[in-house]
Amino acid sequence: MTNQATIHPLDDALLLETSEQGIYTGRTTDAYWNMVGPFGGITAATLLQAVLKHPQLLGDPLSLTVNFAGAVTAGEFTVRATPARTNRSTQHWIVTLEQANADGEVVIATTATVVTAVRRETWSVTDAPMPIVPGPLECERAAPAFRSQWLSSYEMRPVSGNLPTVWDDRGDTSLSQLWVRDAPERMLDFVGLAAASDVFFPRPWLRRARQVPAGTVSITTYFHASGEQLAQTGTGHLFAQARAQEFRNGFCDQTAQLWNADGLMLATTSQIVYYKE
Repeated sequence: MTNQATIHPLDDALLLETSEQGIYTGRTTDAYWNMVGPFGGITAATLLQAVLKHPQLLGDPLSLTVNFAGAVTAGEFTVRATPARTNRSTQHWIVTLEQANADGEVVIATTATVVTAVRRETWSVTDAPMPIVPGPLECERAAPAFRSQWLSSYEMRPVSGNLPTVWDDRGDTSLSQLWVRDAPERMLDFVGLAAASDVFFPRPWLRRARQVPAGTVSITTYFHASGEQLAQTGTGHLFAQARAQEFRNGFCDQTAQLWNADGLMLATTSQIVYYKE
């Protein structure tokens, strides 16, 4: 039996019980609660966790795309992970998260596709080096910017592009840079990296300096590091950078990169976000 007194809050949130092969039950936790539902990163990590638990898994995560079809509500849910096709070096997965709605009808709240792969040593190069920035301990830790419990689950040290102190419609950039790691500290792995890939505040808040309702519609994370490289990162800070490219008709994009403190690119992400006037 798991010792609930010592388990890390992230691992607690990702606990899945197997009901039959590829079908798992889990539940939301307060530690990663956002304003009206779970933090999107923890939902993404949960869907990836289902794949990593599957006995037919081949290789390590290569990409994860999560589509937030509807709200995930507090309580229990069911995750189904199906290996759609297995090739020599890659494996393609279809994953869904289901919950009963207020009428007792089971509906799909979130869908995902995952690609796992067996990595082999080849020619490799970095074409997007980490920016030269002050180290994490040179940057002041930010207090939670508003009342969402998941913010307390991360240590965030902004370098640039923190939330505006005045919401006056005079923002001039969507770029933000910060050092981040789990709080309390936790050894980095693929599910932790998947969750951390969604720690950024909505880009319209920065670009406009206006706090409008916003939420992720779809996020894709590409994993560039091996499990061994994540283990070598340990509990260290990650340098995370995000910016938007276009805001139009209620939707905007976001591209982001995450490096470890040694400058190794760990993951890149892209997402499409809705925002309301």
